[in-house]
Amino acid sequence: MPTPRAVPVPSESSYLGSLARMVLHHRRLVMIFWLVIFIAGAGAASRVSSRLTFDFSLPGQPGYETGLQVLHLYGNGGGSIPSILVVTAPSGQSVIAQTPKLVRAFSSVAKFAPGNRLVDYLSTGDRRFITDGGRSTFAFVYTPPLKSLAPDRHALETVAALQKALPGYSVGVTGLEQLASGGSSSGPGVLVETMFGGLGALGVLAFVFASFLALVPILVAAVSILATFLVLLGLTYVTPVSFIVQFLVALVGLGVGIDYSLLLVTRWREERAKGADNETAVRIAVENAGHAVVLSGLTVAIGLLALVIIPVPSLRSTGFGGMLIPLISILVVLTLLPAVLGGVGPRVDWPRIRHERDASRAWSRWARGVTKNRWLATGVAVVILVLCIGPVFNLKVGQTSAAAFSKVGSAHAQYEQLVSHGVPSGILTPIEVLAKASAAPGLVRELGHVRGIAFATYAKDPNSVRRGYVDILAVPKVETVNNVTLAPVKAVQRVVAHQQGVVGVTGLGAIEQDYSHAVFGNFPFMFALIACLTFLLLSRAFRSIVLAAKAVVLNLISLAATFGLLTWFWQEGHGSSVVFNIAATGAITFWMPVMIFAFLFGLSMDYEVFILSRIREEFDRTKDTTSAVVEGLGRTGRLVTSAALILFLAFASLASAPDTDIKVLATGLGAGILLDATVVRALLVPALVALFGRWNWWYPRWFARLTLSKARDFN
Repeated sequence: MPTPRAVPVPSESSYLGSLARMVLHHRRLVMIFWLVIFIAGAGAASRVSSRLTFDFSLPGQPGYETGLQVLHLYGNGGGSIPSILVVTAPSGQSVIAQTPKLVRAFSSVAKFAPGNRLVDYLSTGDRRFITDGGRSTFAFVYTPPLKSLAPDRHALETVAALQKALPGYSVGVTGLEQLASGGSSSGPGVLVETMFGGLGALGVLAFVFASFLALVPILVAAVSILATFLVLLGLTYVTPVSFIVQFLVALVGLGVGIDYSLLLVTRWREERAKGADNETAVRIAVENAGHAVVLSGLTVAIGLLALVIIPVPSLRSTGFGGMLIPLISILVVLTLLPAVLGGVGPRVDWPRIRHERDASRAWSRWARGVTKNRWLATGVAVVILVLCIGPVFNLKVGQTSAAAFSKVGSAHAQYEQLVSHGVPSGILTPIEVLAKASAAPGLVRELGHVRGIAFATYAKDPNSVRRGYVDILAVPKVETVNNVTLAPVKAVQRVVAHQQGVVGVTGLGAIEQDYSHAVFGNFPFMFALIACLTFLLLSRAFRSIVLAAKAVVLNLISLAATFGLLTWFWQEGHGSSVVFNIAATGAITFWMPVMIFAFLFGLSMDYEVFILSRIREEFDRTKDTTSAVVEGLGRTGRLVTSAALILFLAFASLASAPDTDIKVLATGLGAGILLDATVVRALLVPALVALFGRWNWWYPRWFARLTLSKARDFN
């Protein structure tokens, strides 16, 4: 390997110094501008939700395209998960004997819920819809697709109408959606979740600053969030934006805005403690900490490219909307925050119980211990990460199993009643085969003999035959919710692949396969693009090939460990039942890995940037790697820990949602942030920098020219 080379102090931050001087000179105008944006953003936030879309399309995928045709014919179904209606006659009566009464009751339901489609004993003549010795019957209820976050009232309307038409009968509803919410669709809501996260962040900031200055990052984050909502509202007039974005803007925006503010305010206090006047301290803070803020925000935005380049509209719009969060946070932190600090900053920094003149003694001692015992520290971190990564090799991707959902509520009671009477659990995920009516009888017989299929049926009433086509339901013996249980879906696809009169196969299992092809089929390209862009950005910022490569590799290791913890905690149930009273999910929902990867890749890289930027700065000053690590970690250790805790609290508030999938997403992001900030950034990163020594700063001239920066030999 060629001789390592050193580089000069960067000049890239000069534009930040000019920005700081301009903001300080016009600070009143800057604050007025952001006040106007804050007010406009508050108005936009109330309008945004009504303009967000519920687009779950997978263009070009066979299961999705078949589902579109079903939806076009019937106005419902087409890959959506049906509700299961359960009707039980009074004791001593039989639903078969009461068929005329049931016919009248179900006919009256059509008037109250005309958009619903029922596949049941009456429409199919199939006795397998009769259970409990003839006393009960069940029906699949397909409803129109949802267009908002409001609870699905269609199935509940059907229940209410039947209950009124069948006095004395027991009428209930179950299904994957009902089981997932425990029969309840209520939750704290995004505003309450954000306020909860904000209160937790305020507590952390009060500890860090020990002064009223703790309120400033909260203010900056609030402006960032509302400014993002304002831009997001404009974006909805240009392109559809997924409803998921509003939650991410509120909670991720809260964490990112506070983290970046925390970094800059801490540096401002440090410079003032060293004797700089207020304006000079603001300018130095923006020039140095501001450089790390820009770099951190860009790495978060690059991570979200994982969503932008995937050919799935909902994920792509989430990526575009999510990229607004770090970019607008950068803008607010580098303009509004210096304006506030340049004016009322010194007055709100009271009482000044904690000072920033010297590095944290506790973190400095920790850094000295890590650098002195670098091999031991590396070994301990590697062992912890290996243990965390281990379960990831058992990761299953799919849908949360019914066993993991709430064990209480009417939905669970109805489901247990069906299963106890011999109904297969696969009724939760029926496979839909769209075919010509003339081919339906032969297909039903053939599908009934497919391995893993309990029975196949279709509605024969005139209203269920649309333009000569029918929707055949093949009910698997077990619910097809993950990549391990999709064998019946694949078997059905093979059987009907070359059958005359078959349009295609759809349903939850087929849609999961479509999603895997569209998302994970593009993952190698997505990963290569993000890794290369991040590596080039960090190489130029740190002026080091080794530090940039190490940052990317450690980020991937941290992500693997996070998925391992997620598998162990949720999929295998080691902790989910204790913390959330939810049994093992059996799989991680198919859309979650890419979402966690996209957000966690950039968010966890923030801490690498915070630490290494300061280590780089100290090395430029001292030309000694060990002392640079000690001083850099001593200055940023408490900052990184506090920033991670703030983000963790934001995700913890999201975990209060009633939906199991949202809990899994929130705990995955929260656990990943804590693991990364402790084991990786506070232990492994300083140990490896100490181990690599002078090789950390290797930055050959040919690579410097490639990244449009400069390098020179060591003195």
